[in-house]
Amino acid sequence: MAYTLDNLRTDIRNYTEVDDSVLSNTVLDTIIKNTENKIYREADSDDNRFYATSNLQSGNRYVTIPSDLRFIRYVQLKDGSGNQVFLEKKDTSYMAAFYDTPSTASGFPKYYANWDANFWVVAPTPNSTFEITLAYTKQPTSLTDSSVSSSGTYVSNKYQDLLLYGCLVEAYGYLKGPADMLQYYMQAYQKALQSYAIEQQGRRRRDEYQDGVIRTPLKSPSP
Repeated sequence: MAYTLDNLRTDIRNYTEVDDSVLSNTVLDTIIKNTENKIYREADSDDNRFYATSNLQSGNRYVTIPSDLRFIRYVQLKDGSGNQVFLEKKDTSYMAAFYDTPSTASGFPKYYANWDANFWVVAPTPNSTFEITLAYTKQPTSLTDSSVSSSGTYVSNKYQDLLLYGCLVEAYGYLKGPADMLQYYMQAYQKALQSYAIEQQGRRRRDEYQDGVIRTPLKSPSP
């Protein structure tokens, strides 16, 4: 059964045998958000991998950071011959030292760096229009968000045990519950997390060329 927000709240209260006078909706929503963030930190999800394509304009060295970005995976440009070229990430101090005069240091960009909360900067400054692709992992929408609370999220619809066990670990920690129950659900969560991570990695093998990962053939002994 896929989890909606109401279903998950109910199951957390039922499993802990604690009603809404203690585990209010506000408390549970914090527990759910903490659990989701823990899952996303501990295992990368295919569903959160996104690509954004735009154009760098001649003379403009700034790139807008996607508003839903969690972390960047790579930045790629298409050169004048149509070849895809990966940009190398540098520190802002490197850009300042070697490209302190953007108007004269122009050409095909080779590097990018953080500028502020909203922009990256590339160097050299583009001397033409170039297509840019950003591959990134986005900040997932929480099940507590009204836009998905009834329809569910990727994790709540496909990995209910992982989400439930993670929430129960958080809930028993909040309640200062029995250590043996906390340990039990921690083990159940870790087991579900391992299965989730293995499945995500297995799915990703089909996409390794796009991700720039070298595939290593597995040698199996002859039967």
